[in-house]
Amino acid sequence: MDVKSLERVDPVNGSVFVKKHSHCTIFAASVDMVATSIERRNNNWFVQTKVPNDLIIQIEEKSFHLHKLPLVSRSGFINRLVFQNRGYGNLSLQIDNFPGGAKYFELVLKFCYGWQVNLTAKNVAPLYCAAHFLEMSDDLEQGNLISKTEAFLSYIIVSSWKDTVRIFKSCESISSWARELQILKRCSETIAWRVCTNINANVLEENEVYVNDLSEIINHTDTNNLSDGWWFEDLSFLRIDHFIEVIESIKQKKIQPKLVGSCIAHWTVKWLSGLALRYNNLNQKDLTVQMHKVTTECLIKILPAERNSVSCNFLLHLLKVAHIMKIDSELLHKLERRIALMLESCKAKDLLVKSSVTLFNVDIIAKVVEAYVSLSLCNPLPRMYAVGRLVDEYLVLVARDESLPATSFQLLVEVLPKEARNCDDNLYRAIDTYLKAHPNLTEEERRNICGVLEYHKLSQDARRHATKNERLPVNITTQFMLLEQVEMSRSFMAAASNNQRTESEAILRVSKGTGKGWINSQKEIKLMQEDVAMLKFQVGELQQRKVELQKHMNKGVILPGRLCA
Repeated sequence: MDVKSLERVDPVNGSVFVKKHSHCTIFAASVDMVATSIERRNNNWFVQTKVPNDLIIQIEEKSFHLHKLPLVSRSGFINRLVFQNRGYGNLSLQIDNFPGGAKYFELVLKFCYGWQVNLTAKNVAPLYCAAHFLEMSDDLEQGNLISKTEAFLSYIIVSSWKDTVRIFKSCESISSWARELQILKRCSETIAWRVCTNINANVLEENEVYVNDLSEIINHTDTNNLSDGWWFEDLSFLRIDHFIEVIESIKQKKIQPKLVGSCIAHWTVKWLSGLALRYNNLNQKDLTVQMHKVTTECLIKILPAERNSVSCNFLLHLLKVAHIMKIDSELLHKLERRIALMLESCKAKDLLVKSSVTLFNVDIIAKVVEAYVSLSLCNPLPRMYAVGRLVDEYLVLVARDESLPATSFQLLVEVLPKEARNCDDNLYRAIDTYLKAHPNLTEEERRNICGVLEYHKLSQDARRHATKNERLPVNITTQFMLLEQVEMSRSFMAAASNNQRTESEAILRVSKGTGKGWINSQKEIKLMQEDVAMLKFQVGELQQRKVELQKHMNKGVILPGRLCA
């Protein structure tokens, strides 16, 4: 049994006095019945006075043995219940959904029985809601609990940033009451006003913190170094619905979208950064999973509409979580389109998103690129080329991942149309790197991956490397070698044609020349004739090899040693 002794202190300055900046002690203005002690026996609470108990109120699993007089004189709610059940001696009442539960009902009882009640930022909001629930207004008694808690609540909201945030946290268990009584609105508007008027909050300098790269922030962000975002860390402890209240209020103050986006990213890091690594094969009916799903959807909805307000990398991490949580498809596609519109100004490292299965999540990048293709069919080619280069540079970065499946790599290779690339050098480099890191691929897998390569889009160095690359599938090597021979044939034929024109010009010069000049011209003509004969012989030999190559290709056989001789 736990016995509490009466510690009544005479009121100071009426019935309220402030002990500290964030603490206040209140008393009832007048007391009809003073409790000498409160005894707790298991789940039963007995308020001891000189008068026997005549009222039992049960809240949750606890029973409070009380007296009608001190309660009906201050609570309109209990007054009504007692009046409706008049005629009974000892009355027992069950109160459901009491704000804050039995813990805060005990504070109400202390107030009603003349005990001092210490108010803080952590308990004033629930006690204010409890007072409203019980209808403890000044109509029943001057200086009742509603007016006293209201006075301290108003004071602390406008006087202290930290205490305002604490009030928000204390409202999590009484959220509906706090919203109905405008506590959340008042707190969020005060926070928005403080952010807006802070001298540092209106100037956003270029800083790596605001890139919103989740992996960078998780590993390197020191919240003590945040200047413009001094408020991020405090708000990151708020529950999602309360966080939304604050963000909406901040948006109304016309705070820079980039700063708002950074705050959202910081909150996301705090609460959702490890979500994709912790959950696989989620049960969508699980309450916790549903909560995370709603949270993810809310984060997407409150993002500032401005394109550069959040980074591409942050949005990709959010997209990864969205796919895991299986959020609303329309919202998912909206996020994919938003990221797609940012690709033209991205760098390859911006697309790196870690995965729990492979080193990097390539599949979500493929989905975003696919969204870009569907959105940019009418875009000029230079813009498409920029995304083509971006994808190929990204492929180079992820190709070394030994756990990356061939299907995922091939999907990203093929997601862009052929006209999106004007040079295949980086693509070839990525494919060669992937083949080197995955030596156990089947011939069919290698053919599928390499099928998008185009010989005429490769540089001379890349072509030479490809024709000698044993990692490429046979059909690609054969094709490239054949095309190389054709190119050489065309070059020789063009050179022969030029030499014939040179020979004709030389004959003209000879016909006009005399003496020693005529003899020199004759020698030049002889040398040219020999060169032309040699070129014709080489062209004939190349044409013969071309025919042989074509026959071998049709049979699926190649003799690389002879061709490369």
